Amino acid sequence: MHSPRKRSSTKRQRLCTIELTEALYRLTMTSHLQGLLRKSALPTAAAAFAAVSTASAVTFLDEEDVVHAPHYPWRHRGYFSSFDHAALRRGFQVYREVCASCHSLHYIRFRELVGVTHTKEEVKDMAKDVDVLDGPNEEGEMFERPGKPYDVLPSPYPNKEAGRAANGGAYPPDLSLMVKARHNGTDYVFALLTGYCDPPAGKEMMPGLHYNPYFPGGAISMPPPLSDGGVEYDDGTVATISQQARDVAQFLSWTAEPESEERKKNACKYMVVLAFMALSVGYYKRWKWSPLKTRQISYVKGVHGAGAH
Repeated sequence: MHSPRKRSSTKRQRLCTIELTEALYRLTMTSHLQGLLRKSALPTAAAAFAAVSTASAVTFLDEEDVVHAPHYPWRHRGYFSSFDHAALRRGFQVYREVCASCHSLHYIRFRELVGVTHTKEEVKDMAKDVDVLDGPNEEGEMFERPGKPYDVLPSPYPNKEAGRAANGGAYPPDLSLMVKARHNGTDYVFALLTGYCDPPAGKEMMPGLHYNPYFPGGAISMPPPLSDGGVEYDDGTVATISQQARDVAQFLSWTAEPESEERKKNACKYMVVLAFMALSVGYYKRWKWSPLKTRQISYVKGVHGAGAH
């Protein structure tokens, strides 16, 4: 058996290795270094180095390096329950005022918010405030126009290269399907947003990284995005950190499955139809098979063959 001191030393070495490999990976993914590697005809080496760095980080991760998110009783998880639409509206406000400065929702259009978080008029007004690059026109030039309800929610960056340049080489992920991309995604989002804390004794964080036990490795480059009172809700709800995290987690659950409520409604209709079909099939089966199941066959002695009565 290993002594507690030796286990602690081994864990510190693992954490240092994780931070080192993450730093090397971020350095490799910067556009400047990638450009140098491309010019020197070494793109394959760059890709291999990034893959090895990532694999090394994953190899050193075990259950001690990450805390699994607790299971929370979300209202929309029931088979016949729906989202809290007031929470969805607040969650969209948190996304728009806090998260949208770095993260996008590529798979959500303004019109999908109608009847979910906002009215049709509110969505039209919201879309008008966005300038959308469209075209080409008759002269072959691109032009800007006011947004329409059928437009996708705007991205904070014109392209991925601009996003990486603004975030030290790491492109902020799209949040449309984030809940589906993580195990127990809704719980994970809530735990991650509320889990920032001081690192434990013996763990030193590299510059630009923040400690969060719910993030693999415990070191995350995103600073704590939420603060008490950081958002002023329209309905007067007190905007604590946990309240904002709860609302935006539910909103991201909806963006991952915007058809969820419609699917549940259709499931109820299908169940009613299937119930009637089951009764009809059951009655037909009893009617069709009753002569065969209730008949009696008797054999009379002295008579050639058997008679059925």
